[in-house]
Amino acid sequence: MRIWIGGILISAITYTGLFYVNLWLTSSLVFGTGVNWVYLPAGLRLFLTLIFGLPGAIGIALASFLISYGGELSDDLTICIGTGLISGFAPYLARIFVLNNVKLDPDLGNLNLPKLLVCILVYALLSAGLHQFWYATVGIDNAGTMNHFLAMFIGDVLGTLLLISCIKYSLDVLKRFRQREC
Repeated sequence: MRIWIGGILISAITYTGLFYVNLWLTSSLVFGTGVNWVYLPAGLRLFLTLIFGLPGAIGIALASFLISYGGELSDDLTICIGTGLISGFAPYLARIFVLNNVKLDPDLGNLNLPKLLVCILVYALLSAGLHQFWYATVGIDNAGTMNHFLAMFIGDVLGTLLLISCIKYSLDVLKRFRQREC
């Protein structure tokens, strides 16, 4: 139970933090409501759900709901709940798809670049598609179009690649630093 609560809290807190950092860094790269040309939290969504599974998805969903409700998306509770659920569970659905169809081990022991790229593309398609379908369904102004879908897809892919590259580079630097100490 503590692992579940820890996964939910870590996911919610880190997602919220990176959301606001991304908002600050990429404010000039906004395409439309809820759509950025570079969206770093997309990479964190995928990373957290790959690592924590369902607790990660729940933490992201809760954080995204609160961000949506307290932000500029809408003050409609239904819209914010739907957005939160999509934000948290699109990467979780991608995780399930990849585990079942790409022969990815649940502990990610056999994760390699081709499998990671499939994860990223499946996740970005699900996330952009579900978000834009939801926004069109609930009538968010100027959202739910093919242009919004493409911009969100590109932003999710670029953000995920950038975040994962930063994580990989940081781990490599840390590894070299530790080797020098020995």
